[in-house]
Amino acid sequence: MSGFTTADVPDQSGKTFVVTGANTGIGFEIASALAARGARVLLACRDEQKAEAAIGRIHRKTPEAHLAFLPLDLADLASVRNAAGLAQKEPRIDALINNAGVQGPKRRHTAQGFELTFGVNHLGCFAFTVLLLSKLAETPGSRIVATSSGLHRNAKIEWDDLDAQKRYQWMPRYAASKLANLLFIFELDRRLRAAGLPVTAVACHPGLAGTHLARDSWWGDIAMSLIGLVFNTPAQGAWGALQAATGPVKPGGYYGPTKFSELRGPSGECTPSADARNPELARRLWDLSVRLTGIDADSLSHT
Repeated sequence: MSGFTTADVPDQSGKTFVVTGANTGIGFEIASALAARGARVLLACRDEQKAEAAIGRIHRKTPEAHLAFLPLDLADLASVRNAAGLAQKEPRIDALINNAGVQGPKRRHTAQGFELTFGVNHLGCFAFTVLLLSKLAETPGSRIVATSSGLHRNAKIEWDDLDAQKRYQWMPRYAASKLANLLFIFELDRRLRAAGLPVTAVACHPGLAGTHLARDSWWGDIAMSLIGLVFNTPAQGAWGALQAATGPVKPGGYYGPTKFSELRGPSGECTPSADARNPELARRLWDLSVRLTGIDADSLSHT
């Protein structure tokens, strides 16, 4: 096959990766593939029992795997700060793979009162990344990866209704959070370059992959299972993130399946929407994220 797959992941011995949402689905497959290539992998998850079960499954495939649980609840900024503090104690971090995400038919909120989809998928990702920037910068060539989705193409961020007080629609809110992931990565890339930091920011997407992301809806879960049979399994959905984290990439690039309108197949360079590349929207989102989370990267704040 033409493109990047798990078979193309080079040896990762001596490197350390942080993978959010690594206990199931695509995150589990990312962690498993990296561990099989010799990396130390921190499984950043909410539930310790599920994370330890995932670690056990990986160890059965790769007995020598070097794995650890990192407690992280992206729906609580206090947990995000604590997780970043624990990760800072690692001798090195070569890549942060922001894979975790949520969606659901009911409007819910984070510990700080943000609408859950935006709060977890973007604000939690933004905060965790910014808090780990100084650690990542200690390892030249380190990478930051954020997982978006093809659904970002028709998305609009409800700037005047971020908490969905006026209206909550499940998929549009999820799509908007995936647009936010791209805007964040592209603005982060611009700021990293301007600051001269040796860190590469890259985005990815899984195509159409059958995961448990829609587990809060019984019919959504069934649909995702069928998607996995026709389009991408979680292992195939991981190819974009694995390329973004370990393969040949361009700073500020966007990688994922390139076949069937970027829905399936091996990973390669993909094309984001015009809105995702809009620098004004990106700066607006960055400034808003700093204000909402109270977290700023001093070295990047005025670039």
